[in-house]
Amino acid sequence: MAGGGFGNEGGNLKRAHLYEYKITNYFIFACLVAATGGSLFGYDLGVSGGVTSMDDFLKEFFPKIYRRKQAHLHETDYCKYDNQLLTLFTSSLYFAGLVSTFGASYVTRNKGRRASILVGAVSFFLGGAINAGAVNITMLIIGRILLGAGIGFGNQAVPLYLSEMAPAKHRGAVNQLFQFTTCMGILIANLINYKTDKIHKWGWRLSLGLATVPATLMFVGGLALPETPNSLVEQGRLEEAKRVLVKVRGTPNVDAEFADLIEASDAARAIKHPFRNLLQRKNRPQLVLGALGIPAFQQLTGMNSILFYAPILFQTLGFGSGASLISSVLTSGMLVLATLVSMALVDRFGRRAFFLEAGFEMFCYMIAVAITLAFKFGEGETLPKAIGWFLVVIICLFVFAYGRSWGPLGWLVPSELFPLETRSAGQSMVVCVNLLFTALIAQCFLVSLCHLKYGIFLLFAGLIFIMSSFIFFLLPETKRVPIEEVYLLWKDHWFWKKYVEDDDEKDIKSQPRNII
Repeated sequence: MAGGGFGNEGGNLKRAHLYEYKITNYFIFACLVAATGGSLFGYDLGVSGGVTSMDDFLKEFFPKIYRRKQAHLHETDYCKYDNQLLTLFTSSLYFAGLVSTFGASYVTRNKGRRASILVGAVSFFLGGAINAGAVNITMLIIGRILLGAGIGFGNQAVPLYLSEMAPAKHRGAVNQLFQFTTCMGILIANLINYKTDKIHKWGWRLSLGLATVPATLMFVGGLALPETPNSLVEQGRLEEAKRVLVKVRGTPNVDAEFADLIEASDAARAIKHPFRNLLQRKNRPQLVLGALGIPAFQQLTGMNSILFYAPILFQTLGFGSGASLISSVLTSGMLVLATLVSMALVDRFGRRAFFLEAGFEMFCYMIAVAITLAFKFGEGETLPKAIGWFLVVIICLFVFAYGRSWGPLGWLVPSELFPLETRSAGQSMVVCVNLLFTALIAQCFLVSLCHLKYGIFLLFAGLIFIMSSFIFFLLPETKRVPIEEVYLLWKDHWFWKKYVEDDDEKDIKSQPRNII
């Protein structure tokens, strides 16, 4: 198979065949509680777009946009929501998140994954409370910054926690619990927005304030969470680590897996500067694929633009305020369904198959949206209902393709790629790059839509083609490979093996030789 296929899946691995496990209630509890961290990210993704389309919110904080919205027949439909202050309300959260993730890296590595989860919950709770009581834009931005810090900590720790707790055979499905709760957060936020839009004057406050609910659940559940065996070994707490590993795996026969954890930890302790180590030649595959490429491309699909502004987008397409929120509920429901499909099948068919098949679909759907808008979307005109519903169907199909590929795999695959010595630093880079591009898309989408019009969707189609090629040629298959042995895959890859082998040769040459 071109681009990173393997004739024998994981044939170069060391002790993987000796691993034993059972699915225990303790394991299920830990993963379900940790996965609630995704609901923070999802709730904000869903709620922010809905709130920024509510008339009461716009009248209080963005009166110019409200007046422009009422006079939409006098301007280009693509431009009526173009306002940098409004988009700053959305994107300030993501800029805060990308800064906070570097602090999260230190906490996650030195204090554990659980500690970062708890810090994230507290910060998100405070941000939701401040936003609910906001009386000016300054309070809104401060609240968004605290929400962003919470997401930075949560997104840094939760995918790592799930990947480290899961047996290799089920790691794909378990890690995608993060994406599932993210999607559920989006769906619940859209349902809440649909109801609160009818509560005039203060409905938007309820939408923003309910962000405290998932934060509370995450904090209370986090207090009962065990730390991952990987993290405990990294901290030198070996007896506790083995005890947790036995309890999580449901068998005392964990010596092979524990030995791999010890070896990985020994390598990790030798690394004093994990971010600097991430830049070394031997870590080039993880840097390019996991830390930079996949998290950036996840946002460049255009998906978050649709989620942020689905209510605005459908309102712009002429559906009206209520209909637009119904459309948002529909798209977020498709996202939940798609995640369930991915969870059920990704460990069977593999990561590459889902990336590539869905990438082809997404490319076609973006082209279809661009062509439709080019012919049918004019200056101040109401879009024909038939064309509008055609676009809704196409967008739902796009969401379904994204929701089983780049959505969940954009978090799953990077969390699998990094060795223990650079895992916390690597995951910080993943979150940082992801939130940076999320913020840039949030800040630039409306102005780009205004100036490029339907061309913005052609741009996304081109980016989807590039990212699918990136996956085809550079990503090896990681399904069912133990997380501490994924690094061995690079030695069999047609492109990456020259980086890994060259570095191994340097390490051998640098070792002192015994002269007899």
